[in-house]
Amino acid sequence: MSLNIIEVKDLSVRYGGVEALARISFGIESGDYIGIVGPNGSGKTTLVKAILGLVPSEGEILFRGKGLSEFTCNNHIGYLPQKMSFLDQRFPATAREIVVSGVYCCKKFPKRLAREDYKAAHQAMEILGVANLAGRPIGKLSGGQQQRILLARALVHHPGLLILDEPTVALDPQSRESFYSVVRGLNKEHGVTVLLISHDSGTIGKYASKLLYLDRRIIFYGDFEEFCKSPQMSDYFGEGQHVICHRH
Repeated sequence: MSLNIIEVKDLSVRYGGVEALARISFGIESGDYIGIVGPNGSGKTTLVKAILGLVPSEGEILFRGKGLSEFTCNNHIGYLPQKMSFLDQRFPATAREIVVSGVYCCKKFPKRLAREDYKAAHQAMEILGVANLAGRPIGKLSGGQQQRILLARALVHHPGLLILDEPTVALDPQSRESFYSVVRGLNKEHGVTVLLISHDSGTIGKYASKLLYLDRRIIFYGDFEEFCKSPQMSDYFGEGQHVICHRH
């Protein structure tokens, strides 16, 4: 039986009196690959930030049955946000240094890197096929290569859950497909539980096992095949509208 890694119960988030999320409830099982989709402003990134404890919220979020306050969240969740501030040609760090920096969240003061940390970084880069880029400056890499390095950084401390916020938005179509394939391999071959925000339900539906369609509330949560013929989605889009699904 699969175990729920995350339980979200009656989660609401307000910004200045405006409700960004309204009574969201769902569970993430171990081994899931969930795609979060929805229109701009629907609360996708807000939901992720609430799970990470980055924004104030009402309701309950449980990690393996316990409140997030009982965990050092970064020890258990790998996170790749929409934008990283250091992806500049002038940033003075190699790909290896970027990846190994991901272990700092798990270290107590004084935070010193050890040989096993560099070994873990090398293993993460090997899994993602970028070990050969270890000595290259991060700013000199292509967009697809940078995303794989940042993904390795999110994985280096072996989190139980990997959260990706629009990770392919700046990539060309070939790099986008390659990145999605890598994440699917992490899920299928290495058992990594994935929560990925995307603006494209058709594309992410090719890879994710479940879709969560969000528009400040949950419109649909379930398997991709159910999503394609869901009465909830038909009602949401209106009479005569259809959800277009392109899963190959």
